[in-house]
Amino acid sequence: MKKGWLFTLFVVLSVVLAACGGNKAADNTGTSSGTGSEAAAPADQASEEVVIKHKLGETTVKKNPEKVVVFDYGVLDSLDQLGVEVAGVPQEGVPPYLDKYNDAKYTNVGGLKEADFEKVNAMKPDLIIISGRLQDSYEELSEIAPTIYMAVDTADYMNSLTSNVKTLGDIFGKEKEAEEAIASIETSVKTLHDKVTAAGKNALIVLTNEGKLSAYGAGSRFGVIHDIFGFTPSDANIEVSTHGQSVSFEYVMEQNPDYLFVVDRSAVVAGNGEASPAKQVIENDLVKNTTAYKEGHIVYLDPNYWYLSGGGLESIQEMIKEVDASIN
Repeated sequence: MKKGWLFTLFVVLSVVLAACGGNKAADNTGTSSGTGSEAAAPADQASEEVVIKHKLGETTVKKNPEKVVVFDYGVLDSLDQLGVEVAGVPQEGVPPYLDKYNDAKYTNVGGLKEADFEKVNAMKPDLIIISGRLQDSYEELSEIAPTIYMAVDTADYMNSLTSNVKTLGDIFGKEKEAEEAIASIETSVKTLHDKVTAAGKNALIVLTNEGKLSAYGAGSRFGVIHDIFGFTPSDANIEVSTHGQSVSFEYVMEQNPDYLFVVDRSAVVAGNGEASPAKQVIENDLVKNTTAYKEGHIVYLDPNYWYLSGGGLESIQEMIKEVDASIN
């Protein structure tokens, strides 16, 4: 009897202990799996990378970088529209519509043409974005942090702008916002292009700088007026260069454009932010002989959008609005 009772007790205890052990193992397995999955997700996200191919090479960038330094106001414009916060910007001649970036909360990293390498290095950024004005500093900046070149290709303006916006969307997890912004721009461009081509007018684009003139044609930094918006060039042989083709007021009179679009560099370089102080220079006795003057079609474009921050999501929409408003 005693031996039978002890045997029964032993069996019961064995079953209970086995059950407890199984439950504990199950609990441990469940906790490990859950914790492992939750921990792995942020780790995976933090380590997720994207390879960006650009004019100066290929750069591996961590997705959703936290500390971003931007040396291009067009890119800054687009990031602002996409809702992406940046850490450092050149606070020299920031366009008025991006004035919030003059705040001390953003590190002043130098100028558009000359980076403050010491400040940039001290920030320990996760990503640096540059464009043409700083391309010669690409290697040096790349030693500090992953650096990508992101400028608009004026020879292929819309595709280049679209590609840049999509790239920013991919890097910062703003794919939906980027697609919506691109769709809006494409709609605006089509509406303007239809309006311009229906009018059947030609145009000449000039940049003024301290009384001097440079002409810009198709494929140039301001060539979007011809290439995308639809104005026929009054001169199809203008040399494509960064600084335009030097011309005289006699040249403008001889071209006799239907529309004369004017970008005043002096206004933004001087920092007064005015859109058309060039009027007194442009509207002289020679230019007054043109169809553009006689029909009220000399258009003074806002240099903040056209000269300082071209290629941005907001700037392109404002550029479209300005040209659209000029068409009767």
